[in-house]
Amino acid sequence: MLLFVANSISGVAQGISMIAIPWYFTKAGDTSLFGYLYAGITLVSLFWGPFSGTLVDRYDRRKVFLILNAVMGIILFSVSWYGFQFGGVPWLMVGFVYLTTFMNYNLHYPNLYAFAQEITEKQYYGKITSYLEIQGQVASVMAGAGAALLLEGTKDGAFSILGFPLNVGMDIAPWGIHRIFLIDGITYLLSFIIIFMIRYQSLIPRQEEVGAVWERLKVGFNFLMENKSVLIFGVASYSIFVTVLVAAFYTNALYVEKHLMAGGDVFASSEMYYSLGAIFAGIAIRYIFYEKYISITMSIIIMTFLTAGLFFVLNFTQNIFLFYGMMLLLGLTNAGTRIQRVTYLFRTVPNQFYGRAGSIFFVANILFRVFFVTLFALPFFQDNNNIIHSMGILGGFLFISAMVLVVFYSRIRITDKPENN
Repeated sequence: MLLFVANSISGVAQGISMIAIPWYFTKAGDTSLFGYLYAGITLVSLFWGPFSGTLVDRYDRRKVFLILNAVMGIILFSVSWYGFQFGGVPWLMVGFVYLTTFMNYNLHYPNLYAFAQEITEKQYYGKITSYLEIQGQVASVMAGAGAALLLEGTKDGAFSILGFPLNVGMDIAPWGIHRIFLIDGITYLLSFIIIFMIRYQSLIPRQEEVGAVWERLKVGFNFLMENKSVLIFGVASYSIFVTVLVAAFYTNALYVEKHLMAGGDVFASSEMYYSLGAIFAGIAIRYIFYEKYISITMSIIIMTFLTAGLFFVLNFTQNIFLFYGMMLLLGLTNAGTRIQRVTYLFRTVPNQFYGRAGSIFFVANILFRVFFVTLFALPFFQDNNNIIHSMGILGGFLFISAMVLVVFYSRIRITDKPENN
């Protein structure tokens, strides 16, 4: 329970920051700069991701959380202090916060899932992944509401949330990025205190990891080479996550400003609709795709094809509420796929090297993201509303990924066993 509370508190502020930063660059007219920055940060993750997987498997996962929260809190407080002291934060420092938060994500989530697997009985794997998704997305909804208010402020005492005006009875000026970072830093401090109080007993015996980083990485790689069905599944099933990250952290801000010709409140509200869809997935996905009749693998194939269709629709529409509807469905399919994928991997990858195996999937994920962000940062996509073509390209990528899962379905399905509950 304490883990859920700590994760929720820091998740709200992290979410506000990660919405605010892309919009900061978009409003400054530096979308190409941000695109290359994002591509560079993602490329750095190519090396950090596998290394973080070895940390997850080697060290006490509670201590990893404590160190992460301490480091991130210090960084956010320092940058915020600079902003208050000098009246603003230069883009390099904003980019540094984005880099460190991104690297934090790359270690936080593998550590979270490995920790959950370590302290959860096997028959509850499906439930715990659903609970984690619900908790994370509730935090995202709150982050979206906070970002909508802080980025645009209020007009005549009201601000737009989910596309509708909400009267708060007071005038609130838009916040500077350094004030948002201060709130983020405070939540890291609170999370540190809560996690420090956690006491638990591991249900899975773990051997002490020895040897160099490369040697430990090879263990995860060798496992996947010996279990190619898991490797194929892991890479292909991440495709929705690839497109969601590219859209959420780069193309959506440009799509809202250049194609929909709307403001930061629409951008933040779209993230809220996405999170509402994800919350519904956390509650209902295991009932929508009941394993007795539809396997985990088949459910992911269906959702990948559906998501491809969503991106094709975004390529042709200019209606804000249709955009919200597409984001709602995108939240459902991405979160639903993540719940199903993590459940599958919990059953097929031993906890001893779960972090390392996951980091190899992560490397593939990064390579795809670097390619797409670098492509969409080209001047062509910055002109007029040409960013709409990115939606069609991402839709095509999802269609191909779904076809890979279809082709290898019989091999992947062999290890896809339902829970005994």
